[in-house]
Amino acid sequence: MATTTQLSRGGQITGSVLFYSKPEPLSPETHKGMGVKRLDGPFGFARPGHAVPLTVTEFSIACLTFPIIFVGDDKTPLAVMGLNADQNMFLREDGLFDPGIYVPAYIRRYPFVFANDDVAQQSILCIDRAAEFIVEGGDLPFFNPDGSPSEYTQNCIEFCNNYEIERQKTMSFIQLLKELDLFEVKTASHTPINPDGTAGEPQQIAEYFGISEEKLNALPQEKLAELRDNGALQQIYAHIISLFGWDRLVALQIYKLSEAAAREAGEIA
Repeated sequence: MATTTQLSRGGQITGSVLFYSKPEPLSPETHKGMGVKRLDGPFGFARPGHAVPLTVTEFSIACLTFPIIFVGDDKTPLAVMGLNADQNMFLREDGLFDPGIYVPAYIRRYPFVFANDDVAQQSILCIDRAAEFIVEGGDLPFFNPDGSPSEYTQNCIEFCNNYEIERQKTMSFIQLLKELDLFEVKTASHTPINPDGTAGEPQQIAEYFGISEEKLNALPQEKLAELRDNGALQQIYAHIISLFGWDRLVALQIYKLSEAAAREAGEIA
């Protein structure tokens, strides 16, 4: 579990993360009297999140919604929520996700996040001060009148702590896959249809790391049994199944483009 402080008296915060443009250590001196106001559509901040970090325990449910890929030297797992940068295709204009869409924990923890304090050598709880729903006298205050963390803040701290535990599990999962040499470079492509109904030239959508089914199937039976018993095999298959979601993203992209064209032409309101 992360070492955290509920209150902060300063320190150098390092690192940057998706969605958080103005992280501040949460403290009663700075944020007493402030809180979160309820919004009908609270997820507008996630609009640029076309690829969102995912923890391994989310794979089984996330695979039903979108592709799960691995990127970079660290093989960070991401939920692909759009084909174009800064475009989350599952997020509606009103700041809500489409019905039935799984919302990653990374998004649900916002505006809270742990950050590194290099001076104190620990993680401290921060908020994104730029979040539109953080206001003076919010519906859900950060602190009680005596300066102690409110029930809302305590619940958020617990959520962030649990998220950190899941992040550590994810790092161990990735390390296991690396040790077994199960990663390979994969590509996602789409073959458009020409106006005359013939197949067009294939177009590459993405290049990423994925788990090789060939390498997985070549593992010794005792190693497969070990992966089964520790739960890793279930998450591996969830990732593999999720890759069928590329077709869904392409279909959704085509639909949204046709819808936008029809709206521009005045065919729909």
